[in-house]
Amino acid sequence: MDEPARIGRRVQRMRGELGLTQRQLAEPNYTPAYVSTLESGKVRPSETALRYLAGRLGTTYEELATGRPAHLATEVRLGLAEAQQTLATGAADEAAARYRRLLTEAEELALAPEQAEALLGLGDCALESGELADAIRHFEASERLLADEPLPRRARPIRGRAVAHLLAGELRYACYLLESTIDELSTSGLADPEALVLLYAAVIGPYIDMGAHARAAHAAELALALAPQVSDPALVAGMHRQVARTFLAEGRVADADASLAKAQAIYGQLRLRTDLAHCHWMRGYVQAQNGELDSAERELRTAREMLSARRAALYTAQVEVELADVLRRLGRYHEAAELLSALLELGDSHGAVHAAGAHRLLGLMAEERGEPESAEEHYVQALALLERSGASGDLADLCRMLGDLLRRTGRTEAALDAYRTGLGHRAAPGTTTLGPAPVAPVFRSGRLSGSRWAGDRAE
Repeated sequence: MDEPARIGRRVQRMRGELGLTQRQLAEPNYTPAYVSTLESGKVRPSETALRYLAGRLGTTYEELATGRPAHLATEVRLGLAEAQQTLATGAADEAAARYRRLLTEAEELALAPEQAEALLGLGDCALESGELADAIRHFEASERLLADEPLPRRARPIRGRAVAHLLAGELRYACYLLESTIDELSTSGLADPEALVLLYAAVIGPYIDMGAHARAAHAAELALALAPQVSDPALVAGMHRQVARTFLAEGRVADADASLAKAQAIYGQLRLRTDLAHCHWMRGYVQAQNGELDSAERELRTAREMLSARRAALYTAQVEVELADVLRRLGRYHEAAELLSALLELGDSHGAVHAAGAHRLLGLMAEERGEPESAEEHYVQALALLERSGASGDLADLCRMLGDLLRRTGRTEAALDAYRTGLGHRAAPGTTTLGPAPVAPVFRSGRLSGSRWAGDRAE
């Protein structure tokens, strides 16, 4: 809202243009004296008063309070909706260009919420194209603009930041961002179901990567319980996609595939191409774990083609790690090595965990070819990347593989050191690097309570 003097001059100008007296404008709800005081800038009008006067003057509250024609703000909001649809169905660079234009317009009109939304969109575009530093910068700027808003309004940029850090291999920090926000929502009386489902779904991935499977299962349980209160179908689909990971970790392959089928159906209806590609990706992974290698290859190639067509370089590279593993298991070593070598030429800019996965697979193939020195080199490189990221489960498994290799080549002491390192990470998964689990929300309906999270249960 503008300063009282500017609002007063605006009211006076509009009243004069309509040929109204102060009494005609004021009555029946207000007095001519109040209008006179307002027009002189000596009083800050309430929202109720301005809405009444706007109606009498034939304008909108927004235009009277800020001087901005209402249709300009509406056009920006429509543009944001169109940019979001472009990101969902088209290429990220095209959507980013739209978001940048809309950000400039929103800045010129001093529309802070719309600026925040445009920055959020730019962050999502940067995530898809693998520009993680830019993504974090956009999400942080969006969050700053929403600093005075209730926490549920800030959940999306916080979640975006966490996902960017997760993709960069910074698992601990991703968990910290999500857990601290869940705690604040749950203990402040702002336990908004949509915000919580968004955050619970996002925290499942880093929990599983860090070996905190019990926490991942609890987050999935709470997300599923909250899902009936969520009206956004895309959010529900995203929740099902992440919940599938907990089912898979528990060996419930059929349940995982059923969750992915639900998500895939929703994404197909909404024409959300990137999310649909992620479903093909995860279904391929589930099928690979179940030994259905031919089906897994088809699903992963579909995901790769969809993501590559959208120029989603980050996610394309990550799918290629999964596809290379399937090709290796099918005995097609040359194809697998080509995929992994191309990915490693990019460095670890596409995430330390996936770069480590590429080194791990190359090491495994070197072992299978009878090249222990090359295998050890790849395992050591993968180990360095995983130690930096905190992916405890993957790190423990890699230490076992390295230890076995060293033992077979007669280096017993070095093998024991590798085993000890792995056991240290496996000893208490999810508890050596994470603090207490977040407090569960309490809803008046009684459907959820603090006891449901069971933060004291052993991992």
